[in-house]
Amino acid sequence: MNKIIKYCLCCAICWIMVTSFVGCAVNKDSVYRKELATVKIQAEKQLKADITEFNNYHDRPKSDGPFNADNNQRFLIDNIPFFISSDTNFTHVYNYRWWMVSKHLKLFKDPQDGNEYWVITEFFGDRPWASLSGAITCPVGHQFYDVRWLRDPKYLKSYANYFMSGSASYLSQRENENFLTYKSRPESHHFSSWMIDGVDAFLKVHPDREWQGDILPSLEKHQQVWDSLFTVRNSESETAGLYKILDLYDGMEFSLSAVLGLIESKGAYSLYTEESWRNYYLGWETTEKAANSINARLYPEAFRKGYPDFYLSRPSINSYVYGNLAALARLYSLLNDATSLKKSKYYQQRASALQEKILTKLWSQQDQFFYTRTAGDNKYGVRDFQTRVRESVGYTPWYFNLIPHSNQSKYEKAWDMFGSERGFANEAGMTTAERQHPYYNEQAYAWNGRGWPFENSVVYKSYANYLRNYKDSIVESDRNLLYNHIEQLVKLHGKSELNIGEWYIPSDGDSFGGEKDYFHSTFPDILIEDLIGFKALHEDKFVLEPLLPVQEWEYFYLGNISYHNHLIDIIWKRDWEPKQVGNQSKLCVYVDGRLAVKNEDLNAKITVDLIKRKKITRTWH
Repeated sequence: MNKIIKYCLCCAICWIMVTSFVGCAVNKDSVYRKELATVKIQAEKQLKADITEFNNYHDRPKSDGPFNADNNQRFLIDNIPFFISSDTNFTHVYNYRWWMVSKHLKLFKDPQDGNEYWVITEFFGDRPWASLSGAITCPVGHQFYDVRWLRDPKYLKSYANYFMSGSASYLSQRENENFLTYKSRPESHHFSSWMIDGVDAFLKVHPDREWQGDILPSLEKHQQVWDSLFTVRNSESETAGLYKILDLYDGMEFSLSAVLGLIESKGAYSLYTEESWRNYYLGWETTEKAANSINARLYPEAFRKGYPDFYLSRPSINSYVYGNLAALARLYSLLNDATSLKKSKYYQQRASALQEKILTKLWSQQDQFFYTRTAGDNKYGVRDFQTRVRESVGYTPWYFNLIPHSNQSKYEKAWDMFGSERGFANEAGMTTAERQHPYYNEQAYAWNGRGWPFENSVVYKSYANYLRNYKDSIVESDRNLLYNHIEQLVKLHGKSELNIGEWYIPSDGDSFGGEKDYFHSTFPDILIEDLIGFKALHEDKFVLEPLLPVQEWEYFYLGNISYHNHLIDIIWKRDWEPKQVGNQSKLCVYVDGRLAVKNEDLNAKITVDLIKRKKITRTWH
């Protein structure tokens, strides 16, 4: 009897210990669930307040589409990932940029096929260099990367369909005062872009194998146009097989690499010399002088309204095409049937061949940078000339992870110039040409030094990719460099009334110039993927690897992210339990409202597998 009593007593004690432990665990997890509910309410409340503020801004362009002050609050609450942090400036700019995006979403009925498409504009209103819909191809890569984070995937699917199979894919770009070239091409190719890579990036967030299979043939046709119109054809040239573009149609107006090539040229372009080039190729006010020159009369085909018909094989356009080819290879491999795998192999081989040409023909081992060369099949002007000026476009290969891991150390010295005052670092923002070059000029409406948010968006992702995917170890100074650059961009949005424009003055600018509420760059994606490090994958998992310096923010919340039909929330707090001595830092990741991962290290690399988690179903209206 005593043995039985002792046994029962032991069981009771064990049960009390177990239930106490479980209760403690439940209580601890409840702290994290409660924090999620609280911070989500705070983020939505802040978003509402910010939208009210933005809707009351004066002297702003009206929305291009249906979302305006009457309904944009509901649209944004339903669609964007929420964000709030201890840095109110970052929060404010993040919410502003989504508000700006909503103004550019436009419904367009295509007169060619009668279909209605969602498109995304860059400028407001109808511009002569735009497609019939008003959308412009130049910023489409950036637009895809931002808009892919909307919870409803219909907007980006429709936009991709418009450029890949709607009238923009076959109607010739309109000839007008802004055409400035003799090369006729579809609206979808009026400017360089990385749209196929953008579709791939979108499908990593919102996988849809049926839609992917339907659009892939159109993506192939899109690439074939680049191949047929923009490949250097002179088989004897150094740049044979590389891709070429005019400054203007690479979204860069006027560049120093073109200047150096023009100065080196004879014949038609002999008017460009070290002393005179600023009179003819430094902003739009100078091209009229070139149009009225003797050279333009003697060589009428060498100029279009004073703009030289002078093609360049740049790191930008070639990296974009590499990104497109690599994306085609990935997307076909996912379909996993015999025909698709054969196509995947074909595009991978093409991507590898172009990669090799970029690494051998555009890289300068002497100067440790990717340079531009003049196209080897130019009718006028010097061919295959290496232009020895470091331009920010030299970082584009890292945007697409083009650098081979087996030999990455050969190229990493290029990043020394990113944080250097001799290179691209300046007081108010990143420059587009190295400051030490004698032709550096940030005052001209050109890419000779002046800052352009378009290029910030490219370089920040490139640097984030370099740190995460190539550097042996990431140190705090690396994170600080990225953060400081992004913080400069945040400050440029202004204080009283936020704005995003076309350009800024890197040395002393305190705001953007040009168009207001201008969708030509990214910011939500910079924050989500590059700084906080939410890396989307085709597999049912994601990687989280923040590059945020620990000392900068006390907390942040990024959540309500629709990802692979799951809802993802992320919270980091430097101190979860203020009443206890010391900091209790934790990064918490929630999947469908349940705590999935806790980690004390903000900058740890975390992989979250979704396969074993039940998917939620959403219906979009």
